[in-house]
Amino acid sequence: MRKFASLGLLLAMTFSLIVGCSSANTASEDKQLVIGIDDKFAPMGFRDEKNEIVGFDIDYAKAAAAKMGKEAVFQPIDWSAKESELNSGRIDLIWNGYTITDERKEKVLFTKPYLKNAQVIVTLADSKLTKMDDLADKNVGLQKLSSAADALNANPIKEKIKTVSEFPDNVLALSDLKTGRIDAVIIDEIVARYYMTKEANTYKILDESLAPEEYGIGVKKGNEELLNALQKALDELNQDGTAAEISKKWFGEDKVLK
Repeated sequence: MRKFASLGLLLAMTFSLIVGCSSANTASEDKQLVIGIDDKFAPMGFRDEKNEIVGFDIDYAKAAAAKMGKEAVFQPIDWSAKESELNSGRIDLIWNGYTITDERKEKVLFTKPYLKNAQVIVTLADSKLTKMDDLADKNVGLQKLSSAADALNANPIKEKIKTVSEFPDNVLALSDLKTGRIDAVIIDEIVARYYMTKEANTYKILDESLAPEEYGIGVKKGNEELLNALQKALDELNQDGTAAEISKKWFGEDKVLK
């Protein structure tokens, strides 16, 4: 009898240990906010010289997560599959210079916009291109499945462009611009101005922009609870001045929408 009693006690203890570990893991996961990013999208989210993920959105997300009592965990993803990553549950948020569009609103929930942006045309500083019409018969690059593509497709100039090359990220597009493989890049103004500060006298932005836009944070459809909690945290960051401090760190001024 003692053998069976001991065996029963051992099984009960093992089951208790498994349940305890499972509960601890679930509790740990509940404390995490997994954020999908493009880790080559400076200055919003990118890797520094130490290969650490940094940027405006990174600092902003960490501050918002702290307000929510959670830890921000950043997950680099294929940006062209961002909505699929969100809807599959592999990430909780899309947060990295994510432009609000009507098409995307059909796929995800959005917070209120927090930054203004525009899609602009970048060329080399010594380029003869000066206006949008100069893109006729030229080779243009942009990031695949980005709002730059949407802006270009909606503009009549698209029909006059010779070729449109799609790149996995803006870094590769700008690299091909510098080597002369393409003549211009359609890109977020915030990103373009960041690289202009890093590589002085290399690029210029044409006066005409393709489309004004705003950044928001994407939440999975049906998860209004997370959306509301996140928006509350963002509002608090605005009210206590934290958002302004983060903006000044990365942009030199307070650009955050109130």
